[in-house]
Amino acid sequence: MFRLDEFEARLGELDRQLMDPALAGQRDKFKHTSREHAEVTRMVDIAREVAKLEVERADLKEMLADPDMREEAEVEKARIDVRIPELETSLRLMMLPQDPYEGRPLLLEIRAGTGGDEAALFAADLFRMYSRYADQMRWRLEIMSMHEVYVGGTATGFKEVIASLTGETAYRFLKYEAGVHRVQRVPLTETQGRIHTSAATVAILPEPEEVEIKIGEKDLRIDVFRAGGPGGQSVNTTDSAVRLTHIPTGLVVICQDEKSQTKNKSKALKVLMARLLEKERSERDAAEAADRRAQVGTGDRSERIRTYNFPQNRVTDHRVTGKDGSTFTLYKLDKVIAGDLDELLGGVGGYFQAEALRLAEGR
Repeated sequence: MFRLDEFEARLGELDRQLMDPALAGQRDKFKHTSREHAEVTRMVDIAREVAKLEVERADLKEMLADPDMREEAEVEKARIDVRIPELETSLRLMMLPQDPYEGRPLLLEIRAGTGGDEAALFAADLFRMYSRYADQMRWRLEIMSMHEVYVGGTATGFKEVIASLTGETAYRFLKYEAGVHRVQRVPLTETQGRIHTSAATVAILPEPEEVEIKIGEKDLRIDVFRAGGPGGQSVNTTDSAVRLTHIPTGLVVICQDEKSQTKNKSKALKVLMARLLEKERSERDAAEAADRRAQVGTGDRSERIRTYNFPQNRVTDHRVTGKDGSTFTLYKLDKVIAGDLDELLGGVGGYFQAEALRLAEGR
């Protein structure tokens, strides 16, 4: 089923490409070639293991015919019969068309949706959750923009927060997090103990490479103004805040967190380019998303990909369903919200991988 010689031939070709001095001067091509080399190396390793196990299984025939050795041979054959399909499934998944944004830095955008102050507090909870996970994964996180709100004078929420995440696996693990996240809990401001439902939206935007998005000077309006924090705090005495308006699309980005106008402009431009890339991607694939709002929804309570129910310590992903119609649920919300996302992201990612494999094989 899997031709080891074909995998090894491709690996040899990639080895030769990486040894070519001319490739070193082509940053993007070198990065893509290196990434493919790592993937094909893993495929070769798996294919070699499959071939080795098939030889071992064939060698067990004599042992199975020997009454004194049959029991031991049957145990070993059972192990091999389970392991080979697992490895073959891994290979089939690796042979699926690669996501073109794999390995890139991304922008994580979180916005408060329906629910007022409680939605802003939940947006802050989500940001802390992803930040802690990024720290565990040793991804680099940089705040690009934030709009804080204070609830009750003490608790900090976000109307909007945008952060850059850099890590080889960041996009792979987080790309399915885009959408509306719903929370059910008793708000801090609730005096009668009633459970409220609020929502926040999450967008995952891969950062474009230099050749993908070009913005002409005539297409960009730049406004500068004096930055200020909530309640008159953190007010600058210089015009350091920057507002970029992309005239052809009307997209607007504001950055004011840095004291340097140059740094704010650089961050705003990075956010704008990521949004333009997402807009282009959405237009190329209208079935996936008509525009950027289709990724994050409207923020209404009724639209959701996931529910975080605090009274039940439950998190449910509504996209991941079993054959019996049940949804993927974990009763460990306390750990999830603290940044322990391995099981949750693994379950969601595994589901979408299985769906992609099923569609590719026509099942």
